[in-house]
Amino acid sequence: MTGRERILAMFEGKPTDRVPFMPITMMFAADQAGVKYGEYARDYRVLVQAQIYTSRKFDFDYVSCISDPAREAADCGAHIRYFDDQPPAIVETQALLLDKSVLLGLKVPDISGPGRMHDRVKAAELFRKEIGHEKLIEGWVEGPCAQAADLRGINNLMLDFFDDPGFVRDLFTFVVEMELAFGRAQIDAGCDLIGIGDAAASLVGPDLYREFVWPFEKQLVQGLQNSGAKVRLHICGNTHALVREMGQLGCEMVDLDYPVSIAAARAAMGAEQVLAGNLDPVRIVRNGTPMLIQEELRRCRQEAGPRYIAAAGCEIPRGTPDENVHAMREAL
Repeated sequence: MTGRERILAMFEGKPTDRVPFMPITMMFAADQAGVKYGEYARDYRVLVQAQIYTSRKFDFDYVSCISDPAREAADCGAHIRYFDDQPPAIVETQALLLDKSVLLGLKVPDISGPGRMHDRVKAAELFRKEIGHEKLIEGWVEGPCAQAADLRGINNLMLDFFDDPGFVRDLFTFVVEMELAFGRAQIDAGCDLIGIGDAAASLVGPDLYREFVWPFEKQLVQGLQNSGAKVRLHICGNTHALVREMGQLGCEMVDLDYPVSIAAARAAMGAEQVLAGNLDPVRIVRNGTPMLIQEELRRCRQEAGPRYIAAAGCEIPRGTPDENVHAMREAL
């Protein structure tokens, strides 16, 4: 089976020749290719070649357009700091929506160019040209809570849930409109799967998640699926209190970070949900031994059952030894 065939078969509940292998790599991939991360994040051609090189070297089943969460915010006009060898960073003290009234005039950016969103679309096009159907191609968008935090500032947003819930809903509505447009552009360019990164959602309690975040995540998931893509949900952090609702979004794939028990997630989400994770990226993947990594992957597979994709809880960290990543693949 090709990597793409293997992942799609897992999503469809069909037999696979082995467990699919889909670890998130960003800085790790740039280092593997010997390029500065600033170039990786700002030039789709560098990102694509680094991803293809890394995915083939370690026998990943996919390649990904992911690089950083600042693309949409940058094109909206947010203040972004760029670095030579680190990811771009949103300047929260100068958040675009410090003045909430700015939202009234905010428009979905022109994804056809020449901004950072278009750069990701160009990555999807180049992936399709370079690898065809050898590996599954993943695009990426920010989830409603994460993107709202990028535009408003994380601390301001957390207060807004209580102080101005109407504004939060208006902001989430804008975000979903923008991310659906961004996701559809990536799907049209060649992406099979769209990842939704909604890290900030792990910082709200289950009541706020159910009331505010989940309905907008659901709109985003369904909109992407209706546009022809599979969906991967990735929420960094401890989502133990949210896993039941996460499993009700209907995503083809749900990532679990290392604080979350796979066994508990499986019990909450049911037997059919495809789960991915949840190796501790630093303690196990970067700093552990190949033997420990393989033991932990066996635990993950046992707890998850047959609907499982191998990955770390989050990004494979920069500085992870090659032999540790090879050990993950060998365990499958």
